[in-house]
Amino acid sequence: MLRSKVVDHIVEWLGKRLVMSHRKGFVGGVSGGIDSAVTSTLAAMTGEPVEVLSMPINQASDQAYRATDHINWLHKKFENVTSQTIDLTNVLEAYTKSLPDDISELAMANTRSRIRMATLYAIANHKQALVLGTGNKVEDHGVGFFTKYGDGGVDLSPIGGLTKTQVYDVAKYLEIIDSIQVAKPTDGLWGDNRSDEDQLGATYSQLEAAMEFCDMFEIHTVDQYELVKDQIFPKKTSPEVIRIYLERHEASAHKMEMPPICEIPEGFLKQDVLKSA
Repeated sequence: MLRSKVVDHIVEWLGKRLVMSHRKGFVGGVSGGIDSAVTSTLAAMTGEPVEVLSMPINQASDQAYRATDHINWLHKKFENVTSQTIDLTNVLEAYTKSLPDDISELAMANTRSRIRMATLYAIANHKQALVLGTGNKVEDHGVGFFTKYGDGGVDLSPIGGLTKTQVYDVAKYLEIIDSIQVAKPTDGLWGDNRSDEDQLGATYSQLEAAMEFCDMFEIHTVDQYELVKDQIFPKKTSPEVIRIYLERHEASAHKMEMPPICEIPEGFLKQDVLKSA
């Protein structure tokens, strides 16, 4: 990958999108992870105003430290970056009291993400800015590893065309701080240090290979794979990982599409008009 060309392309794209939107800058969350670190750095490289937010919610301490370290690193490199730390723990606790006592752990993890999204948009509205997405290609378009209307609720997706491996490659080129580059990827929504791999059941490199395989042969469901598995053999991953990828891809399809609209037949509408007359 030509890292300098990729970086220049994304930075230029961000600048053009900002002009097209008639907004005045960017707002993005910083979690202490690789994706948000790369995204915020690329936005800062545009020279436009960038507000980065650290939004801990009962956060594991090492994640919070990495987020703070990255923000400090941004401040040293870019004069156009401002920042805030907004602790949302009390917000979540107050909100939880209004919900059923038996609400699932997964539902509350997704709620954390949606509270952060609402916070980002509150600041973005105030700043007349665009909200930056931090999802990569495999998360956003492969396994759907994001929260609908949470971290999936954004205005721009700067690194959505890069795999996780490519994001790490860009991070190295940008000289993102070492602690972020070596940290295990985590969504930080569970109040512990469980990694993305723990949740997905495979590494990102394995899922990237599965995504490449399925795209090459236009396989989109487990049933389609079952029909061809004895004729087509993956070289870079295993059948087990392909099934993990396809099961998540199918289950998350609703996240990757616009909400369906119930189209009303024209004849029905005309009849209603006649009846009301």
